[in-house]
Amino acid sequence: MITRVIVLVIDGLGVGAMPDASEYGDAGSNTLSHLADAVGGLNLPTLEALGLGHIAEIKGVRTMGQPEGCFGRLGFLSKGVDSIAGYWEMAGHLTDAAGPLYPNGFPPDMVAVLEQAYGRKIVGNRRSSGVAMLRECEAEHLSSGALIVWTDGRRTCHVAAHESAMRRDEFFQRCRDARKLLKDPWGVWRVSAHPLLGDAGVVRFDPQPREFVLEPPGPTMFDVLNRASQILIGVGKVGDLFSGRGLTRSVPVAHWTSLFSEVTGMFKKVPRGLIFAGLDVLASDAAQSATALHDFDRRLPLLLEQLRPGDLLILTGDHGRDMTKADLLPTREYVPLLATGPRLAHGVNLGIRASAADLGHTIVEALLGDQLPVGESFLDALRAG
Repeated sequence: MITRVIVLVIDGLGVGAMPDASEYGDAGSNTLSHLADAVGGLNLPTLEALGLGHIAEIKGVRTMGQPEGCFGRLGFLSKGVDSIAGYWEMAGHLTDAAGPLYPNGFPPDMVAVLEQAYGRKIVGNRRSSGVAMLRECEAEHLSSGALIVWTDGRRTCHVAAHESAMRRDEFFQRCRDARKLLKDPWGVWRVSAHPLLGDAGVVRFDPQPREFVLEPPGPTMFDVLNRASQILIGVGKVGDLFSGRGLTRSVPVAHWTSLFSEVTGMFKKVPRGLIFAGLDVLASDAAQSATALHDFDRRLPLLLEQLRPGDLLILTGDHGRDMTKADLLPTREYVPLLATGPRLAHGVNLGIRASAADLGHTIVEALLGDQLPVGESFLDALRAG
């Protein structure tokens, strides 16, 4: 019997293009394989032992004869390539509209609303990655105080402000207000607030951004589990992406190493229910991303050794982010599905799951014996024979 589920979602951890990737300009994307090629191979013995090598061809990662975990891939039926679509689908809510496309930035009428909401001009305003936008607009932002704005081309408006230009509390409040103004008619569901730190020439993103997101229009696994009085902990961006709805407690965004320690520390404090954590492990640079993944892999045994009978640990991603693409934006990819627990099956191929909603469906069935209206459970495959 499973009484506690721990889910670790590594942002952007893609393992190969989905069949419809070309519709998003992402044909041929493969975040992990291309990252491994770029750095001459990855050394991930813990993930390797769980079955990562069975999911994709990744230089340096072997295919184990008898993996210690169960393995597969999660696909996505929701339209769109971002954390909203990924996390919401994992929780059992599919989005059927990709949202308006803004390949050339936001339109003038929306820019006017943004400038009114923030009380100052904006700069940037194009489809870009945050790293590229900061390089391009840092000097102008620091000299004029104009806020840096960019988009992923769809439902997210990213805004960055240096602490010298706007107090953090005011910045977050204005982002919260802006999100309410941008839903109609522009279809923006998410305003992502990025505080900036550091002096001119070395300005960097603060590791504690905030996400101001429209509540999911329909029920999610958090709503279902909450009604059954399960303990539900959201770690990192999870609380923001679901507007806190259904969660018992939210741990705010921080550096992934701090969040990993938070999760490890919860094992004695949260005896049952669901711990759902979002970890931004990957960086914008291949070498830094490889170093961080190696670090994650070294830390993972600290968590695995604390698992007890009745625990289910799942590792996955929310979309891809293939670094061979110049824009460094999310890519339409499958994500890994690795599952393990002391009394669960080993070495079972969970296959290619058509929808990430299978994850939420499995969690609800494991903890409640109930079902979500979407997705197919893989719980039976996890049970030891």
